Amino acid sequence: MRATQTWNGYRGVTIAGQVWGKPKQPIVLLLHGGGQTRHAWKGVGESLAANGYMVVAYDARGHGDSSWSADGDYSLDAMVEDLRCVLTGLGGRPAALIGASMGGLTSLVAVGERRVAASALLLVDVAPTVNPPGRKRILDFMGHKPEGFSTLDEVADLISAYQPQQPRPPSTQGLAKNLRMMDNGNYRWHWDPAFHLSAGRWNDDSTRLFDVAGQLDVPVLLVRGQLSDVITEEGAREFLMICPHAEFVTVGSAGHMVAGDQNDVFGVALLDFLKRRAKSRPVSASG
Repeated sequence: MRATQTWNGYRGVTIAGQVWGKPKQPIVLLLHGGGQTRHAWKGVGESLAANGYMVVAYDARGHGDSSWSADGDYSLDAMVEDLRCVLTGLGGRPAALIGASMGGLTSLVAVGERRVAASALLLVDVAPTVNPPGRKRILDFMGHKPEGFSTLDEVADLISAYQPQQPRPPSTQGLAKNLRMMDNGNYRWHWDPAFHLSAGRWNDDSTRLFDVAGQLDVPVLLVRGQLSDVITEEGAREFLMICPHAEFVTVGSAGHMVAGDQNDVFGVALLDFLKRRAKSRPVSASG
């Protein structure tokens, strides 16, 4: 794994990321969900690199080590433009895009509207139709205690309540990379509070999301966590009707955070799909 790299993003934002593998290998780009950082992909990145891919995971604008938007622009279009910038910075080669939740919507629009060149699209627990109670639970979690947390144990308690299927880690020190310390000594999440104002609107333009889903002509895999309350079985089947060439995998004992809940099973599904379906001559971006 190489040290942290940076790319020039859209309208002056600096995008920070991590790279595994060798430059001439097929590119896989990992896009995390809202409120997460690139560290959510560590196990997946290492596994894909060990199997012959150059893997890039980057922090979305306003998240992790990427800079915050000066004008508070955390729209879907801004995220898509950042993705274009990163791919340009990588030399313009097409990539297989693996996006979870927010990262999946970014990838879906970028590929469906021909704004990037892709060899394959893998959507992780995201589809045009999102279950409203599941979305509310995410937003409530993200908006909890805006004043910050006094201890890492307090953060661990909140995460355990949010993801009861995940065992509580024996040490809280690993949480520090997803947090930043405030001037008053409290911990807060490693993302711009202004992002929370945009996050609830990402699925509002359902017409656009359905339209782009119907325009996909690269290999597509939809991965759903069996325990997810964000993408229901009905929502997944609805997507498959719009994009009939897509494949569908359900990961047992996994919730919305599929990669974190069942990393090994998830990794096997990704590798199998990439080796079978990633196109050697991907669709070109239109602009």
